[in-house]
Amino acid sequence: MRHSLIGLLFLLVISLPSGNGLFGHDGIQIRTCTALKGRCFFGCRVGWTWVSFCHNILSCCVKMLKNNPPQVDEY
Repeated sequence: MRHSLIGLLFLLVISLPSGNGLFGHDGIQIRTCTALKGRCFFGCRVGWTWVSFCHNILSCCVKMLKNNPPQVDEY
């Protein structure tokens, strides 16, 4: 029983909207963050800049237009 709960928790965590999630999405659109022209993630992706918090734990990130790190091309 304990192993199945740990497995279920693992599947829930990897499907959350992090920078490189299981399904490759572009984050969550929340009105306060989209007003800043950003997206909400559980931590900013490479090539994105942190702007503010979305609700309690999500981070509002804006895509960098200049001085992108070379790791951006790998994704």
